[in-house]
Amino acid sequence: MIILQVNQVARLFGAEVLFENIQMEIDSQSRIALVGRNGAGKSTLIKIIAGIEQPDQGQIVRNKNIQLGYLAQNTGLESENTVWEEMLLAFSQVRQMESRMRQLEIQMGESDFTSAEYERLLKEYDELQHQFKEKNGYGYENEIRTVLHGFQFGPEFYEQAIDTLSGGQKTRLALAKLLLQKPDLLILDEPTNHLDIETLSWLEGYLQGYQGALLIVSHDRYFLDKVATEVYELSRRKMRYYKGNYSQYLDLKAQQLASEWKAYEKQQEEIQKLEDFVARNLVRASTTKRAQSRRKQLEKMERLDKPQGDEKSAHFLFNIQKESGNVVLQLTDGAIGYENVILSEPIELDIRKQEAIALVGPNGIGKSTLLKSIIGQIPLIKGDIHLGSNVSIGYYDQGQADLHSNKTILHELWDEHTTTPEGEIRTILGSFLFSGEDVEKPISLLSGGEKARVALAKLSMDQDNFLILDEPTNHLDIDNKEVLENALIDYPGTLLFVSHDRYFINRIATKVIELSEHGSKLYLGDYDYYLEKKREEEELKALQAQTEEKVPEISSGKQSFMQSKEQQKALRSLTRQIEQLEKEMEQIEAQIAQLETAMTLPENLADHQALLDLNHELEQARSQQDRILEQWETATLALEEMENE
Repeated sequence: MIILQVNQVARLFGAEVLFENIQMEIDSQSRIALVGRNGAGKSTLIKIIAGIEQPDQGQIVRNKNIQLGYLAQNTGLESENTVWEEMLLAFSQVRQMESRMRQLEIQMGESDFTSAEYERLLKEYDELQHQFKEKNGYGYENEIRTVLHGFQFGPEFYEQAIDTLSGGQKTRLALAKLLLQKPDLLILDEPTNHLDIETLSWLEGYLQGYQGALLIVSHDRYFLDKVATEVYELSRRKMRYYKGNYSQYLDLKAQQLASEWKAYEKQQEEIQKLEDFVARNLVRASTTKRAQSRRKQLEKMERLDKPQGDEKSAHFLFNIQKESGNVVLQLTDGAIGYENVILSEPIELDIRKQEAIALVGPNGIGKSTLLKSIIGQIPLIKGDIHLGSNVSIGYYDQGQADLHSNKTILHELWDEHTTTPEGEIRTILGSFLFSGEDVEKPISLLSGGEKARVALAKLSMDQDNFLILDEPTNHLDIDNKEVLENALIDYPGTLLFVSHDRYFINRIATKVIELSEHGSKLYLGDYDYYLEKKREEEELKALQAQTEEKVPEISSGKQSFMQSKEQQKALRSLTRQIEQLEKEMEQIEAQIAQLETAMTLPENLADHQALLDLNHELEQARSQQDRILEQWETATLALEEMENE
């Protein structure tokens, strides 16, 4: 059932057109992603759909009976209530029903059950009870607890006043309350801001099961892949529709562009042939009529517009001035925190040349603190950081604290590279979408996305061989995120980065380090591999707990045991774990063989430092081999015990 229609909607600013002729249909079960460049008008359009703003042209046709919920970017919940009191307000109608049902119960108890009054009360009570059950009246408190838990609010927050919470916590609470209200159409503008990866995963699962319609604006491509089933793209004042999630939208868009180019080029060939024929034959008496016919054909032809392709994006690269040694950074038994309060320990880092390592973990665990400790801004509570030979560090600060608000864009770069000609600086800035008079803008007047591009431009000019990046995709639109990803994939140096963008991590990372209160843990793969290993670890933990429990004897006297479905699942999980460990053993054995071969090469035998680096890498690989072998033996023994029972 269609619950909302957008008909020929336009937003105008005088003679300027932000968008026009916008068409959209929203069904009761729609899962819509609205995508487009920063400044395309996405937030404006959803405000019009939500009824907050009025269109300059066109209309919004909405089912009168639907409830609509809208959450703007960075909207914090402002209230003097406690967290629990505020969440209860989402169920005010249900609680009124509950109160009325208690009143009816008292009245029925005091009435003669044979009277007409009793019949009237009973009828009202039955109807009310049915509605109460439909609206989860018997389970709404558990629902509140579930949603609060998903947003990282445990029981210790229930009695806390909302006005004492941080801005990020208030934003999460605003979203939590909106989800509990369960509107028929939920409109979310960048809902993934201020959410850590664990909360994002929970929200994805929750929205996948949401009973109403969803309209979402987000730069989180992984999130859109999981939640959206259709995509509307707002670009160059127009709207285009694609069926599928974000990845499918990219494929369809590429196919559509290729098809448009093919049709355009075919028509251009036809036009060229017709024009040549007319030019050659119009003046000749014998062929004039045919030439005139061809000219009329040309005049009547509906000419295709030249496909415009993608909008202008940044195009840049990160190069290095000199190569580092094989060992880039090492930290053993490290600890981070503040005022002697330890957030995470022990932290182990062994970063090698050309690795791309993602640092993940919950908000507040100290990921940014660790990065700042590496660059020397914050001292470690415990441990020493050792940098390898010829390592030069480039640091990207998510808060752009390194930018000077009193400088122009041009002088922000030029003052640090005074020997570089102005023309070259302007060319570099042009590749980051700053051209002409734009470079004279002061930093203080720039948007978050513009500041991010300036910071990245500075980073590219320094040509360091070890880039440490703290949330580099913040403030960037999807197109510029992809440009950054491609630049980092081609980067010849080493990367260590913190990001909540799981799509970004998947494309860039060769390893993932998880930071927790128990220290660091290394995973040899991208984000999806990290998730898979985490699931296996949880399954193995559950299996170990099961094997410690006694299985009751069968009364036949034979000591046989019945395997439950859970045990069978655990067996399969353990088998998969062993298979994966065997693959890892093969990989590490191949790596050891390569290192041993490399150590025998003449050029390495003649280079003392190179030989030392290779030997150190070989020791690390053998140590890793031992750990994998130990895990394999433990898992194999556990499997044998279960199979023999």
